[in-house]
Amino acid sequence: MIDYFKLLLLGAIAGFTIFLGLPLAVLQNASARKKGFLNAFAIGILVFLIIDVFSHAWQTTGDAAYSAFQGKGLVSNALTDLLALFGGLAAGLLGLVFYESRFMKGTHSLQVEQQITLTSSSEGPPAGNRAQLMNQKIVEVDAYRLSMMIATGIGFHNFSEGLAIGQSYASGAIGLALILVIGFGTHNATEGFGIAGPLTGLAKRPSARFLATVGLVGGGPTFIGTLTGSLIGVSDFAYVLFLSAAGGALVYVSMLMYNTGRRQTTNRILMIGIFVGLSAGFLTDLIVTLGGA
Repeated sequence: MIDYFKLLLLGAIAGFTIFLGLPLAVLQNASARKKGFLNAFAIGILVFLIIDVFSHAWQTTGDAAYSAFQGKGLVSNALTDLLALFGGLAAGLLGLVFYESRFMKGTHSLQVEQQITLTSSSEGPPAGNRAQLMNQKIVEVDAYRLSMMIATGIGFHNFSEGLAIGQSYASGAIGLALILVIGFGTHNATEGFGIAGPLTGLAKRPSARFLATVGLVGGGPTFIGTLTGSLIGVSDFAYVLFLSAAGGALVYVSMLMYNTGRRQTTNRILMIGIFVGLSAGFLTDLIVTLGGA
């Protein structure tokens, strides 16, 4: 019989280590050079996650297709895994494009304009400062928006990690589940840096409430996935679907962060930061590999 208290505790530990990286967001008075490097470091982590999630999703899908081709597996299994792969990719990548264009793009600038207009009429700041104030506010809104989108993409990824923990625990492989918790927990700590990257150096420090929200969005799905994995058992379809959706979402937000990085610093600093972030991702993944997971 499954001990759900211990199982959910494991899922919580693996997911909420993401909060260890979030304090990076409170850094203030950071130079453009430092902000650019931190942004690039976050990109490097996200690029590693893209490599990681797609390699796992494609391995499962490719194995099913190869087995079907050799006559050792069902063609229906191969087709459903391919459907999960491309469907998840479309949901993660094109879904965020639709979400931004439908609900976010074009609205934040109007809200900032209205806010500054009200401030201008009540306090009367010099007219020359109005454009500068508006630009600063738009930058802040964009940073919060990007941080939330990164947390969403990472949340998809962490849900699939939770599935692996839950499935391992439910099958009786308690040792493997513990190793996965340690490895994924280490990963999530670096993922917190990725979420915090766009928020560093803002004129106004991010609130604890917002950091808690993005932490829950990014880390909470590990907890939910752990419970789900224990209930549904081993499901290649669900595993591939959420991995590919995570990969698509991470591709999208990585492109947004790269565009921001090119405006913040030189290409040399950007590439160094990406290298360091990629290296951090591979090193934390090595912990899982050495543990035998």
